[in-house]
Amino acid sequence: MNLDLFLLVLCGSLFGLSLRLFILKKFKTKICLTVNNIALINIISSLITGILLALDIKQGNLYFLLSIGFLGCFSTFSSFIYQLFNYLQEKKYVIFIQHYAEVILFSILIFIFGFWTTNLFLK
Repeated sequence: MNLDLFLLVLCGSLFGLSLRLFILKKFKTKICLTVNNIALINIISSLITGILLALDIKQGNLYFLLSIGFLGCFSTFSSFIYQLFNYLQEKKYVIFIQHYAEVILFSILIFIFGFWTTNLFLK
């Protein structure tokens, strides 16, 4: 990897991590039944991924900046899995199912929304 691509990934990573930390600290309330700040980050990541897919950004500088750099540090799949694991350990099975279903459902719907609305604007 050349220095230019490294710097793009680094810049995207710094912005993604900064935004993630900002959301984790500023948004403490739940949306719906179990959607918290970590789930909100996953849902926003799904929206951005849908937009990037509609824009057909699969290579080049924007790909390294946004897909690899920004989303790589912003999205929190491992935090989502850890949260689910904690619910199982605490024997909160109903909350486990609700949280899983809400995050997956919202993420898919927001991804589709981002993809479709971006395609509408591109036409």
